[in-house]
Amino acid sequence: MNDDIIRGRWSPLHGKLKPRWSRLTDEDLRRMDRHRGYLAGTVPERYGIARDTADAQGAGFGRALR
Repeated sequence: MNDDIIRGRWSPLHGKLKPRWSRLTDEDLRRMDRHRGYLAGTVPERYGIARDTADAQGAGFGRALR
């Protein structure tokens, strides 16, 4: 998903990310605002999964929002 689209749709995305990745804190979500890479680094840390798995999940989530 294009970073400009993410920036423009951050508020609705924020509400959809929380149920998907409930271990992310509100502070995590605030830090992710406009920092796409933070999500890819934080999800593996919180869930104990590989970064490429987190990237694939994030890409799938982005496609589902289109």
